[in-house]
Parts: sequence; C-alpha cells; structure tokens
Amino acid sequence: MGGFMLTIYGFDFSSPANKVRFAANAMGLKYEYKRVNLLAGEQKSAEYLKLNPIGRVPAIDDDGFKAFESAAIIRYLAEKNNSPLYPKDIKKRAIIDQWIDFANIHVSTALARVTFNRVMYQMMKVEKDERSLSDGLRFLGTYLPILEKQLKENKYLAGGEMSLADINLLAVLDPAELSSVDLSVYPSITSWRKNLKVQPFYTKCHSSLEEVFQALTAGAGK
Repeated sequence: MGGFMLTIYGFDFSSPANKVRFAANAMGLKYEYKRVNLLAGEQKSAEYLKLNPIGRVPAIDDDGFKAFESAAIIRYLAEKNNSPLYPKDIKKRAIIDQWIDFANIHVSTALARVTFNRVMYQMMKVEKDERSLSDGLRFLGTYLPILEKQLKENKYLAGGEMSLADINLLAVLDPAELSSVDLSVYPSITSWRKNLKVQPFYTKCHSSLEEVFQALTAGAGK
C-alpha cells in the first residue's frame, strides 16, 4: 500500500467517492487513492466486493478496517482523527448530521435523476426517462431553496464553522453544471460553493467535475 495505512477506493467521476477524498484532504490525512474503473466493471470483481458488497464506490481500507458508504466513511475518519469538522458536542453533531442526511436523501437523489437523464444515459446506452428527469427537477425546486435559506442565514451549512455537512453538500452539488442545473438563481449557494471550490481540499482532486467528465469521455473514445 505504498506505506499508507489508509487506502481510498474511488472513481474520479463519482461524487460520493470524491466526497471521501475531499474530507481526507481537509483533515490533512495521508492516503493512497486507488481508482476502480467503473466503466470496465472492476467494482463487480470478487476482490472488490470484499470491500464493498454493493459493488459501488467509495470504499476504504484503513490498516485492515474496511468500510463503505461515503457518509459513514467521512464520519469515521473525522472521529478517528479528532477533526473539528465533526465536533464532539452531540447537539452540534446532530445539526451536522441532519444536513448530511438532508443533502443525501433529498438533494443527491434528485440531482442524480437529472444527471442520469441528461448525461449518463448516453454513455450507458439506455433510454432517457423523461418522467424521472421531470421529477428530479421538481424535487430540486423544492429542496434547493431550503439550502439557500440556510446559507443566507449562516456562513456554512451547520452554522459559523465549516463541517462535514459542507464537504458532503459540495460533493453532492458537484455535477450541477454538467447536468445543466442552474444554481446561479441561488446566490447564497453560489457564493458558498465559490468559496469552497478554491480550497486545496477540493482542488487536489480536480478543478471541476466537468473537466473530469471531459477527460473520461475522451478516454472512452467519445
């Protein structure tokens, strides 16, 4: 493992996997990043399924401790490393957790519908689902204003300090431009993203998800 105790398994276009990298970078952790080629089906190999039985990314191997699911992983890493991104105070954690859950259950699910039916369906050679696309846009229209209100009233999602909730949401919203979701109508979200996307924890992964996608499709001969 090249001397690193922590190995993060991911795919450059995977927002959940990038979330773990963002968090590890923000905590200053040293890790080995291993790309799992989803397009080649490596996530379904018997070896990888020992790490993540769902056959998706991310997964980690932390000196023999294996875990999957991005939100669980970033909480584990923060707890293990006493990171201020996930403070010990249970009330502060509850606020952070509620925004992580809100982003993952509502916003991520909605945006994933849009991304799939505007971008990914072509790569996967399947039919576009117009109903799913419409539902995704409608759900975003319901949930994004809630985030806008929260970020208008607070510098960061869970209050005055950056937390795992911000890293989580940043990753969730990463496909917005690629998916032609206009966030400029939400000035507080836009300002918040602009601030975080120039931080080293983000730029160490990529400058934008669109750039990653362009490289990915070029490599696939698109």
